[in-house]
Amino acid sequence: MYDGAMTATRTVRPLSARDPRLAPWRAFLGAHARVTRRLDEELRAEHDLSLGEYDALLSIADSPDRRIRMNQLAERVILSKSGVTRLIDRLVADGLVIRDHCLSDARGAEAVLTAEGLDRLRAASRTHLRGIQAHFLEIVDEADLPILERALVAVFERAGAGAAAIDAPWAPSRTDTPAATRPDASAEPTAAR
Repeated sequence: MYDGAMTATRTVRPLSARDPRLAPWRAFLGAHARVTRRLDEELRAEHDLSLGEYDALLSIADSPDRRIRMNQLAERVILSKSGVTRLIDRLVADGLVIRDHCLSDARGAEAVLTAEGLDRLRAASRTHLRGIQAHFLEIVDEADLPILERALVAVFERAGAGAAAIDAPWAPSRTDTPAATRPDASAEPTAAR
């Protein structure tokens, strides 16, 4: 499991287009594309939610009081800022989220999860977790999971160096319990993206 320690930067020889060290990178990109496509297809078929919508609902549910500033949501989900606005518009139209003024700054807007949105997230989380089990955990050897986690956390942290911190529910530094999995929520745990 990831222990939070940063590894020392090592000197690596420059890459060429035919370097065999590109194979893991290509495998990562291909696996990510295929798995996220499958997860998206399953959520759409069973819950009429895209993976992006699920991701946004999960980010809101994991925020204090199940509300989040729009700019913070844009940093957490994998969409452009304008993409998040359109996504929230769809979730508002479906009654899963409401827009409200920011409690700490009246000039800002927050997305707030509705009871219907929480119910939909809880139902969809079962499908999402099942997909993660089938498309990832059943395939990756359990002994490789800590190695994979350590490597990807290092990439995550290095890529975020100098950027605004993302308080994602799956980020290694997160220690509180996600809102959707708190005992008062009485739901199955939701999953990280």
